[in-house]
Amino acid sequence: MSTSKVALVTGGSRGLGKDMALKIAQQGIDVILTYHSQQGEAQAVVAAIEALGRRAVALPLDAADISTFAGFFEQVAAALQGTFGTDRFDFLVNNASTSLNTPFAEMTEAQFDEMLNIHFKGVYFLTQRALPLLRDGGRIVNVSSAVTRSSFAGVSAYASMKGAVEVFTRSLALELGPRGIAVNVVAPGAVFGGGAMTDTPEIRAWVAQMTALGRTAVPEDIGGVVAFLCTDAARWLNGQRLELTGGMAL
Repeated sequence: MSTSKVALVTGGSRGLGKDMALKIAQQGIDVILTYHSQQGEAQAVVAAIEALGRRAVALPLDAADISTFAGFFEQVAAALQGTFGTDRFDFLVNNASTSLNTPFAEMTEAQFDEMLNIHFKGVYFLTQRALPLLRDGGRIVNVSSAVTRSSFAGVSAYASMKGAVEVFTRSLALELGPRGIAVNVVAPGAVFGGGAMTDTPEIRAWVAQMTALGRTAVPEDIGGVVAFLCTDAARWLNGQRLELTGGMAL
């Protein structure tokens, strides 16, 4: 059996997830990353991780479709055995995400359900399905958002689901404590570059002026913190929310 540690990063083909996967690999950890539709981009991330001297596999996943999770973890188990020479992985990063900006008065049930499935129900049941393959003493990192602390128009559904993820994180940290599994949540602010967020010069200027460090964020500002949470230095950090905004709306 391999002694290398393995991380599973959902939504790892671009944006924040791509940087998380690369920064985790730089810590000497092998990576399974998922993609929704961009297989070419995912394979490019695999190649970049392999160039760092680590092993990597990209698997397709619709993080909003709970009915596919059993089959997905069959693929994960096969990859663990075939590529990494192990039967367990060590770190789960629930990053797969999309964005939606719709005023509350105009929100449709279909839009609400999409946010629910991707950002909360999917995270909840994907994590449940992962438990048999997650090694005791491992880590779970959930990805939330700064909008759970500061309110902004148009994100009521998205923010509500992310708030649920933060409560879920604390409950999970308590319930998985007997297995030595630490669970934390990171909450990025507005990040530009490779993501689904609306990106205009006006929005960038607005975000920069409300940020203490005086600029907008890029994916490379986030991944290193997630990678840190997968290291031994973070072993006593549990049930916590880390906001990654450069001091936004203080």
